[in-house]
Parts: sequence; C-alpha cells; structure tokens
Amino acid sequence: MQHTERNKITEQPSHYDHLERMTVSELLQHINHEDRLVAEAVEKALPQIGALVEAIEPRMKRGGRLFYVGAGTSGRLGVLDASELPPTFGISEDWVVGLIAGGDRALRHAVEKAEDDPEQGWRDVMAYGPDADDCVVGIAASGTTPYVVGSVRRAQENGLLTGCITSNPETPLAAAADYPVETIVGPEFVTGSSRMKSGTAQKMVLNMISTALMVRMGRVEGNRMVKMQLTNAKLVDRGTRMLQESLGLTYDEARRRLLDAGSVDRVLKEEQR
Repeated sequence: MQHTERNKITEQPSHYDHLERMTVSELLQHINHEDRLVAEAVEKALPQIGALVEAIEPRMKRGGRLFYVGAGTSGRLGVLDASELPPTFGISEDWVVGLIAGGDRALRHAVEKAEDDPEQGWRDVMAYGPDADDCVVGIAASGTTPYVVGSVRRAQENGLLTGCITSNPETPLAAAADYPVETIVGPEFVTGSSRMKSGTAQKMVLNMISTALMVRMGRVEGNRMVKMQLTNAKLVDRGTRMLQESLGLTYDEARRRLLDAGSVDRVLKEEQR
C-alpha cells in the first residue's frame, strides 16, 4: 500500500471542526477526550512493545547500545527519553543515544529539509561506530519520514536489530523494522498535528521501553532508583530518604553515607558486606 498524505490516518481530518468558535472549556474537554484514546491504542500495542524490549535486552546485556532516531517532535521525544536515563538510572550517556534530524539545533528550532535525506540518519548512527549488538529504533508518527526510514533500513542491512514507533498501519518504516510498534491513535484534534495524540503515544511507549530495559538491566531495586546520579538537591534528598527507610538511619547519617558513597546502591552493598 502506497502511503500518501490522503490515506495516512495521522493526516485525516479531525473529528472536530470550527475549533475557533469553541470556548476554552470546550477545547479542553475535547482534547482531553481524544487524549483518553491514546492509552487504549498503546494497550493494543503491548505485545509489539514487549517483543521489542525482549529482543533488545540480551543485546544490551552484552554491551549493545540503543539508538533512537527521529525528526521533529518524534526526534525530540527520543532525545528526551535518552537524556533522562543517565541521571535516573546511573548509566553512561552513550548507552542510549537520541538522534534527531538536523542535530541539536533541531531540538529548539525547525531545521529546513533536515528530515528529507534518507541517508543522513544512518550517517548519524555511523558516527558512533555501531556493531551487531546495537539496536536502532526509528520514531515517526507518519511512518514515512525519509531520515528515519532510511536509518532503519540501513541498520537492518548492516545486521543491527531494528524497531520503530509509528501511528499509521502498514508503513514503509514498519516494513523496514524487525520489531514495529504501531500505536493507531486516530486523527489528531488539530488536523495533522502529530505533536498531540501521536506524540503522547510515542512518549508512553518510550517510557515503557526504556524503563522496562533499565529494570531488566538491574538498575532498579524493589521499586527504587538505587543507581540514580546525585545531580541535584532533590535527588540527594530522595536517596537519603531511601536509605533512611532501608537501613533505619537518621536523616543526617543517611545523607552523610550517601554523599560519601556516591549512590544508594553503593551504601546498600556496603551494608551487606
């Protein structure tokens, strides 16, 4: 099936019209109604998400990396998820990498035609010297973005595991991926504005992929982020309270031991010796 703008679900007309005539209350209620459909679409994709996570896990345990590749909103969400993992789970910054068409400038500014080059995405991955244990996950609501589709195709050709997240069925992106994830959220509230429901679905799926992987990689104990980096006062306080609850220490003693050791995990290991 050839995907044109007309037959993409993400480009179909909104179920609502004359938005400019609506009150603020009406706008918010209708947006909220559409947002409730996102969780249902993600739930239907859980088997696809699970298959992707289970395929990535053994590769990451062998030292493989995860690359998110996207453009526009999709690229920004991939970079966001990747950038939050080091402080949250204490991993190195090059273990999960977010790549966006147009580079870091595109995080804040639209970079003209950056997403239209089908070879640039793979060139961006190649800068990291990928190997067979690495995985590339392309993110594109449309499922047709050349930068993303090209990177996934080339990654697969070169023996990397590939996955994708898209909001349209039977797309070139899904066809290029070993493990496609399709979250069919339906037309956007503002026609074609995939930063809305599609973007929300992408964020939910990325949360699932990265959190499940980090748990499986041993970066969580019980339900706690015991390996988080102590990069600000809030995280120091959180770690201190974790140690208070786990070891029965006073707040001051827990904080002192945390700062001396550098992580909750190290304090707990010291206690077990």
